[in-house]
Amino acid sequence: MSLLSLPLPALEQYCASLGEPGFRAKQLFQWIWEKGVVDVSAMTNLSKAFREKLLAGCSCALPEVVTTQASKDGTLKLLLALEDGERVETVLIPEKDHTTQCLSTQVGCAMGCTFCATGTLGFTRNMTAGEMAGQVLAARQVLAERGIALPLRNLVFMGMGEPLLNYDNLLDTLHILTHPLGPDFSTRRVTVSTVGIKRGLVELGETGLCSLAVSLHAPTQALREQLMPRAAKALPLEELLALLEAYPLKARQRITLEYVLLGGVNDQPQHARELVRLFAHFKGSSPKINLICYNPPQGVDSPYAAPQEADVAEFMAILQKKGMTVLRRASKGADIAAACGQLKAQEG
Repeated sequence: MSLLSLPLPALEQYCASLGEPGFRAKQLFQWIWEKGVVDVSAMTNLSKAFREKLLAGCSCALPEVVTTQASKDGTLKLLLALEDGERVETVLIPEKDHTTQCLSTQVGCAMGCTFCATGTLGFTRNMTAGEMAGQVLAARQVLAERGIALPLRNLVFMGMGEPLLNYDNLLDTLHILTHPLGPDFSTRRVTVSTVGIKRGLVELGETGLCSLAVSLHAPTQALREQLMPRAAKALPLEELLALLEAYPLKARQRITLEYVLLGGVNDQPQHARELVRLFAHFKGSSPKINLICYNPPQGVDSPYAAPQEADVAEFMAILQKKGMTVLRRASKGADIAAACGQLKAQEG
């Protein structure tokens, strides 16, 4: 059993099963998640007998950093080996005053979105809560080793996999990463991105543990089925919008809609106007539109191309003229295949 996969209440139950008092669980949790110590033998305020019990029955292994690639813009892509030998990628993105980490939730992905490199891998398995949260500890070690002073402050579950298809482990991960005795990430600085999975959307907002980003990528059901057929057919656009209208939000919190611009496919003026009409009568808090210019994955024959700059500008202008909040995500890490949609966990 991995100690990294246990939120504090589960860790308290486990320690109780070993005959240990409740405060031992808090000490153990803090060693791992506040201090970043995963060597049980180094947890000096735990009794020797307790440490021996833990060493005999538990694992506390972090994902192993196999390779680190550095982009010219400062982005770092880490290839991580899990205990069973599977590989995933996580990305560290430098911002003005902090670092943002893009986290993976599955080995591969079952959704098969046609523009995403991860989707070409197929699905292998879900990551455990310890593997997901362990990416943060591994990243902090890399930042420290490289002398990078920008603190790791924001987390986005936008890496390999569909988070809401690994919902139970995702929920444990969120509880671990936002706990005040552990990493203590602000829930406003944690974002979960999804293509739209009905069960998870209904439940996730009620937890209050994160912000929500939804991969939209098309203003019509027909085009969405073309670009992301499994997601679009499982949850049609009309039903998805109804769920988003009812999604519970905190004060000043808004849903982000991610829209990858594919040259000549979904980036034309008519698509922008259709997007305006789609949200003209939206009953919830007006969402933010996050435009992402497509990055063709390296070493893969893609049917898509990056959008023309003039098309991007016109698309944004149409949305802004209608009062929509539109942001253009800066593309980072493209030269190391770390940009949006490029993660494939290739070694080397």
